[in-house]
Amino acid sequence: MSILIDRHSKIVVCGITGQMGRFHTQKCLAYGSQIVAGVNPDKGRTFLECDTAKIPIFCTVAEAREATKANVALIFVPPAFATDSIFECIEAEIPLVIAITEGIPVHDMVRVKARLARSSTRLIGPNGPGVLCPGKCNASIMPTQVALPGRVGIVSKSGTLTYEAMWQLSQHGIGQSTCVGIGGDPITGTSHSDVIKLFNEDPETDAIVMIGEIGGLSEVQAAEYVSKHGSKPLVAFIAGSSAPKAKRMGHAGAMITGNSDTAAAKIAALRDYHIPVAELPSQIAQTLLTVYRP
Repeated sequence: MSILIDRHSKIVVCGITGQMGRFHTQKCLAYGSQIVAGVNPDKGRTFLECDTAKIPIFCTVAEAREATKANVALIFVPPAFATDSIFECIEAEIPLVIAITEGIPVHDMVRVKARLARSSTRLIGPNGPGVLCPGKCNASIMPTQVALPGRVGIVSKSGTLTYEAMWQLSQHGIGQSTCVGIGGDPITGTSHSDVIKLFNEDPETDAIVMIGEIGGLSEVQAAEYVSKHGSKPLVAFIAGSSAPKAKRMGHAGAMITGNSDTAAAKIAALRDYHIPVAELPSQIAQTLLTVYRP
């Protein structure tokens, strides 16, 4: 049993009829994932014709959940409507919601975070690439061709650096158990620490790669957690060493606001907790090999 998703996951896609939703639904299907339903309020009781499947479309998440027993929701809804889509998933008691949508306003995510605290739903994202369990299930926009099934977990704020880490590990013959893009916004549903805890408890994961960036304290909080509860080798990379202060760099959350959320401060904190940190993104796999041999 993998963390978050596995080959038995039943996925409902919100925004399935949009260009991005349709494209990635086909990619997930081609990987072998079970896409059991789509949601579009204007196209309920119709179907999406794909190369390998005919996906029923429902007006609401609740209808899709009742009809298909979906336990994962993948959201491609535009930012103006994505919050309502997440709320629908929470009300339908979908256990795992993966929000790919970029640009959800921060004040909307404050409302989402409060609602999540009163529910049993876990949210991955928003503004992240999703979750990939190589060889088993794809609920993401990740390039699956660079992934290799194995026993190293990846948790990352950055989508592109997730792909870079996957490719590097695969080039060294090191497979991945689960790759999780938690998203780079200031407020996300799941933190580095949350995913590392799941990896620690996962019998199919032997080591962990954590990728962070400037802004926020998620990486330092994860280091504190690992120092107390970590049971597996972990290495890290922190992006943004050359970023100017008080200027957003890519992600809405990638903004230095003080002295504790710079790349240098995070790297120093991680090393204080004896966590190996790659100095360059090209050194992620080499750094892992200093503490872990598959």
